[in-house]
Amino acid sequence: MTGPLVSTDWLADNLSRVAVLDATLYLPNENKNARAEFAAAHVPGAQFFDINEFADKDTDLPHMVPTPGRFARLAGALGIGNDTMCVFYDQRGIFSAARGWWLMGLFGHDRAAVLDGGLPKWLREGRAIASGEAAAPAPAQFRPDFRPTRLRGIGDMLANVATQAELVLDARAAGRFNATVPEPRAGMRGGHIPGAVSLPITELLTPGLTMLPPEALRAKLLAAGADGSRPVVTSCGSGVTATVITLAMALAGLPQGAVYDGSWTEWGGRADTPVET
Repeated sequence: MTGPLVSTDWLADNLSRVAVLDATLYLPNENKNARAEFAAAHVPGAQFFDINEFADKDTDLPHMVPTPGRFARLAGALGIGNDTMCVFYDQRGIFSAARGWWLMGLFGHDRAAVLDGGLPKWLREGRAIASGEAAAPAPAQFRPDFRPTRLRGIGDMLANVATQAELVLDARAAGRFNATVPEPRAGMRGGHIPGAVSLPITELLTPGLTMLPPEALRAKLLAAGADGSRPVVTSCGSGVTATVITLAMALAGLPQGAVYDGSWTEWGGRADTPVET
């Protein structure tokens, strides 16, 4: 078993022994189709892990956590059983792959990791790629073990505005946090949850879109207030890049805390939530 991050060298050596999953997600304003990009080029043997499908279909909020039953059915259909080692990557470096890794842990599966540097690093190194649709894997049985302490909802977050018992780290770009640039989703208020601290994921990555070393991650997190005195809750635009901070917490040897799943799409989309700018 590896840690929560694996190198391209490690993946190349272990391709036949792991389930490789492309968990790419593009923002609404990016006008790109992750599944079409997967068909054009992917790591050999990879399956497409659709974050919009591994989601609650009974809400208008994007890719919210699904029920354990839905998650188990979809994971099994991708050939993921309880003994499967899963490696998630995305087409952007490290952006949405961490959501796949986090979802596996949320449902009790710790045999999961993120590919450091993602597809861009894999391609830069001239490694083999495949194209076309992925062959259907042999179905597996996945037994979920849901860990609710890793998840926060709107009620938890409203209560925390009053108590400030938990440190909220916001992964969005500073301009969105400070409401100096518009949100990518139309009609959304700008700003942040009162008391939240800005920690854009770009601060956790190298120029080559790999994760910073553990000691550098620890220093960034400490500077943001994650000193162990309060539990951490991560937030972002829609619960995706928040999990990059969660991954950084794990790599830095800190308790990974929880994720506010609705994130700014929920908070900024309501009229009854307090906002700071």
